Amino acid sequence: MKRGFLLLWMLALVVSGVSAQSVEERLTALAGVEEVKPLPSGEFEAKYEVMLRQPLDLRDPGAGSFLQRVIVMHAGCDRPTMLITQGYGAGFALRENYREEISRLFDMNMVFVEHRYFDRSMPEPCDWQYLTARNSADDLHAIRRLFDSLYPGKWLASGISKGGTTTMLYATFYPGDVDIYVPYVGPVCTSREDKRFAPFFARISTPEDRAAVEAFQRTLLERRAELAPLFEAFCREQNLKFRLPIEEIYDYCVLEFSFAFWQWGPGIETIPASDAPAGDVMDYWFSCAGPDYFAEEGANASFFVQAAKELGYYPYDPKPFRGLLTLKTTRDYLRRIFIPEELRRVKFDRTLCRKMTKYLRRNDPKMLLVYGGTDPWTAPGAGWVADLKKENMKVYVQPGGSHRTRIATLPDSLRDDAVETLRRWLED
Repeated sequence: MKRGFLLLWMLALVVSGVSAQSVEERLTALAGVEEVKPLPSGEFEAKYEVMLRQPLDLRDPGAGSFLQRVIVMHAGCDRPTMLITQGYGAGFALRENYREEISRLFDMNMVFVEHRYFDRSMPEPCDWQYLTARNSADDLHAIRRLFDSLYPGKWLASGISKGGTTTMLYATFYPGDVDIYVPYVGPVCTSREDKRFAPFFARISTPEDRAAVEAFQRTLLERRAELAPLFEAFCREQNLKFRLPIEEIYDYCVLEFSFAFWQWGPGIETIPASDAPAGDVMDYWFSCAGPDYFAEEGANASFFVQAAKELGYYPYDPKPFRGLLTLKTTRDYLRRIFIPEELRRVKFDRTLCRKMTKYLRRNDPKMLLVYGGTDPWTAPGAGWVADLKKENMKVYVQPGGSHRTRIATLPDSLRDDAVETLRRWLED
């Protein structure tokens, strides 16, 4: 009996792949891997922080290299693998309990790729010319091929927000690199200040809800004399530095409020009354749109460089607040507030959005696109794909959904359809 049990146990190890120890050994042996650090694994069999040497520019060997962070969450070598096309840093993926919904649904490995020029994946020195969508797609392709020997099964690429955009650009530059794509709430902006946001805001939610949000913004401006000293004290305490006068930063925080409110969807009922105590008003305002967002050298500086160069962003509409703002114009604010001095003259290149749009129109990959009905990023999203009636590509929109929209938050019928579609594709 003991011998039979031992044989069955050994067979189980072969079927499931390799032990946690041999996973670490195999990761260490991969080309370009310079560091492998075990992490608390939570629901996974094992989890590792991997530092991988990558070229700065695949087409220019003389450009040098950088270390890119990859978080590997191991469920089994016989399991499908989820490639997370993260648009930012990977810090939150270090948490022991971190797992994406699709990975949990189908017991998938996760290979979480930190985007170049963020957190531990920042090149030294920082040369902005190599921060391009094409280079980030090259990173993903190299990692996908590198891990193929460890995870030979089906692969699914997915990302959220900017990560969702990264999923689509990865499909564009390397079509067929993985079997399935699931971009969540990802925009495809056509300019540095995409004009599709304005008509979206004009019909978002209900007229009453839109009026309530605008009324709160007006309160912030009308009570400026009372609130500005608190605003400035907060900035001093947090040691926040800005590229514009603080009076203008105040205005931008007011304008940002409506975008942030609809993006995250806290609910109209949470907005304080116009005569609420100043402290309550400030706390609520900053919970949605605080001044740290506009601070110089913030954590998302690399994102703003990308937005200015080729990803695009959104405009502000100061017209409803004429006579209350100190700003003369909000035009080209992205470059004036967020972009390092050496890049102030950079022009927006529409090549990427055109290339992505062309790919999505002309091809039919196995792709599920998920959006929120009141999320402003849905305005420049790829939801128009639904009108093309593709065989594979599907668009799921959660009515009233925010930027937090996921498959799990969709109405039952849409959620069931999405899960069943993924199940079928993974089993094909």
